[in-house]
Amino acid sequence: MNILLIEDEPRVAAFIRKGLEAHQHTVTVAYDGQDGCHVAMQYDYDLVILDRLLPTLHGLEVCRRIKSHKKGLPILMLTALGTVRDKVQGFESGADDYMPKPFHFDELLARINALHRRGQTVTPAAVYRVADLELNCYNRTVFRDNKEIFLTVKEFSLLEVLITNKNRVLSRAHMAETVWGIDFNRGTNLIDVYINYLRAKVDKGFSKPLIHTVIGVGYVLREM
Repeated sequence: MNILLIEDEPRVAAFIRKGLEAHQHTVTVAYDGQDGCHVAMQYDYDLVILDRLLPTLHGLEVCRRIKSHKKGLPILMLTALGTVRDKVQGFESGADDYMPKPFHFDELLARINALHRRGQTVTPAAVYRVADLELNCYNRTVFRDNKEIFLTVKEFSLLEVLITNKNRVLSRAHMAETVWGIDFNRGTNLIDVYINYLRAKVDKGFSKPLIHTVIGVGYVLREM
């Protein structure tokens, strides 16, 4: 894979680069946010590994700018900021995966491979409907009762998992693995946070809720 690494710590960048190149990846390193953003826009990469705490331009803004021009380019945030709030901010900015430092290199490789596989197995364009809710995977649009609903990247992905499994109860672990590509940590409420985001946009203000909680199991999207 052709990987862009945006990391301002030279020793960390050298360690990651050496390890990735040993696994036959080609790595370009940018040491600040502005340069990393510029390089990502100018050249073609299979993946971006992005720190958050960068000079000249914050990693969250770098992520937003890259995704605004190259929506299909996977971004893995690799950062010392590892709280649930930090992760939510990262995913809200468009990151496809989020990995706190310090990290095990084998896990980094596994996440890179998982992102690559996800990119190689894009589902065909399709339109899904449940009641008056419509999700268009090709245009990445969502409508309910003919009113457009604007979702973030991760909110859309989570709704896509729910609607393509309509009437099937999904565990938090399943949703975490499918949407974020990570092992579910029972100590985090990340899935519940995003379900609340979705409910506020998809269900609030409409007569019938579509996203339901199954206590002790997870969530399901269905008509009552």
